[in-house]
Amino acid sequence: MTTVPTSRAAGPTPVTGASLRSLTAFYLDLHRHPELSGGEARTAGRFADRLEEAGYATTRGIGGHGVAAVLRRGAGPTVMLRAELDALPVRETTGLPYASAGEAAHACGHDLHLAAAAGAAALLAGPDAPEWRGTLVVVGQPAEETLEGARAMLADGLYERVGRPDTVLAQHAAPLPAGMVAHAYGPMTAGSVTFRVVVHGRGGHAGAPHLTVDPVVTAAHVVTRLQTVVAREAAPSEQVAVTVGSFRAGERANVVPDRAELGITVRAAGEAALTRAADAVERIVRAECAASGCPREPEVVRESASPVTHPDPGTTAAVRAAHVARFGPERVTMWPPSLATEDFGLFGDAGVATHGARGVRLGYWMLGVIGPAAWAAAPGEGAAAKLAALPANHAPDFAPDVRTALPAAVDALAEAALTCLAPRA
Repeated sequence: MTTVPTSRAAGPTPVTGASLRSLTAFYLDLHRHPELSGGEARTAGRFADRLEEAGYATTRGIGGHGVAAVLRRGAGPTVMLRAELDALPVRETTGLPYASAGEAAHACGHDLHLAAAAGAAALLAGPDAPEWRGTLVVVGQPAEETLEGARAMLADGLYERVGRPDTVLAQHAAPLPAGMVAHAYGPMTAGSVTFRVVVHGRGGHAGAPHLTVDPVVTAAHVVTRLQTVVAREAAPSEQVAVTVGSFRAGERANVVPDRAELGITVRAAGEAALTRAADAVERIVRAECAASGCPREPEVVRESASPVTHPDPGTTAAVRAAHVARFGPERVTMWPPSLATEDFGLFGDAGVATHGARGVRLGYWMLGVIGPAAWAAAPGEGAAAKLAALPANHAPDFAPDVRTALPAAVDALAEAALTCLAPRA
């Protein structure tokens, strides 16, 4: 169990002045040049360059474009900080002068995560940092949005390259007031399974539907029946969501196509509920195809999966106490379980089949990124009403307030790292 070291020195000097200007320029550059999952070559290079400049021994190209940078300061715990490299296939509509111009955008805050990790790494390696012992590892993970990057880095020997971490830490941007952090003692993010389903019919003329097996009708029944998974197969106390995010079939109104394709995501805050819901999806797809007399079995492919993120309670308590000491109790709150998904849990015991390292503790918290003016202008009297009105992650107009969010993000990550490292004797 992780505890706050009783002899720990005061936290690092906050990032200010020239350091903050340089870090802000780094963030703006990342924001202007987003790269999609699996194609993060430029982003990874810029991140690795910055870590090397701070004195870290850096390895590139782990599990794709993954980056791992190591700083060793004697015997002690190994603490890993994780940030994500990839952006989303979203056209940005923020209107900011540094907005991305193409079909990709950092609409989830990964650019802020990278800048904060680079800033915390520099602070902890700098001459004004509190003295600490151990090994600090800073990781830039590719392909988080497709839930492939963590597994790919681990399968490519991440822990063999940098050493088995005792603790892995990460933070995530959220539409809370900038400068706030939020922790949870239960599940932090949901587990998920993403399906690609192909329903095979028999195409033909729209004027002779009796000579066809219409896959559009079958797929429509699948979509409708899937709604009963949450309504009738999940307990009211369980957090479960089943979403059909894509439905593609046919090209012309007067032609019955021979196939329909669905993209389906299942999310749940518990592993047992996730397994039941995912199994129900497969059962319903196959049953509806059988009921329609489809000429072929459907293709049901599990394209990706992620575990529930369970932060270690002891690490959560220690990091939360450090954040309260740093920011004040009014800026540290609790976070309810969310059906957002992450592959961060694979760095812990959920990924032991890949990395073989049991007992890796996870620390994970949410970081507020909404500037004071935007928060004050949001309609509604309470926090819940304001959160409902503000742009959320993955929205094309989601935009962290870099002036207030970035310094707090650096401080939050540096404080957490120092809490889990050992103080200099």
